[in-house]
Amino acid sequence: MKILFIGDIVGEPGRKAVQTILPRLHGEHALDFVIANGENSAGGNGITPQIAGELFSAGVDVITTGDHLWDQKTVAELLYSEPRFLRPLNYPGNVPGRGANVFQNRNLPPIGVMNVQGRVFMPPMENPFLAAEAEVSRLREKAKIIFVDFHGEATSEKIAFGRFLDGRVSAVVGTHTHVQTADEQILPNGTAYLSDAGFTGPHDGCLGREIEPVLKKFLTGMPTRFEVARNHVKLHGAIIRVDDDSGKAVSIQRVAESLL
Repeated sequence: MKILFIGDIVGEPGRKAVQTILPRLHGEHALDFVIANGENSAGGNGITPQIAGELFSAGVDVITTGDHLWDQKTVAELLYSEPRFLRPLNYPGNVPGRGANVFQNRNLPPIGVMNVQGRVFMPPMENPFLAAEAEVSRLREKAKIIFVDFHGEATSEKIAFGRFLDGRVSAVVGTHTHVQTADEQILPNGTAYLSDAGFTGPHDGCLGREIEPVLKKFLTGMPTRFEVARNHVKLHGAIIRVDDDSGKAVSIQRVAESLL
């Protein structure tokens, strides 16, 4: 199975990149399954049911999220009714939505997808290691192939998490920092790993935002509205090839495609 993971989609430019570039990647790489982090897709803050629908229509099979999950009030509709929409697994048990699910497209083997959020330099959450360990055991009863989006700030926590699940999941790919890392690898027991997939959107500013308001914030400390930038739009992510029988990763390749 070939899985494309798309790094954090930022605003309308990021959505346009997915709609334009994803069909080409499907043709070039014969993709089987597409996962995208959509937590910044609504003007850079959160996601709405309408935007989720646009991403699904563009060819995304599953949408993951992170700490900006609650930025749009209408997200509740997705949490209650859309099985292809995931929020971080390690919220307390009474929070609506799901942190993992098993999917099966066409004649492909089932794939489990899990969304987990880190705790280092992040809002308080339940322990991601313990939550993931229990969920992996449940997912493996239904699927040999398991993909994990680890939404976190600290590379140390991400690396430790990847090592913790090495051999038990097919891939662990990090999100949140919006900076694509160059440490893609297959860990010793067969798990593909990348600390951060980067982000999909305008790269002419600061992490997808216009640079001047960001500079003003750093220079003055005053509250400033960070508008989404517009230019130099890229789709960032990774393509992971997984052996269908064993669920172990065969290869991982970073993606950085420009919107022309």
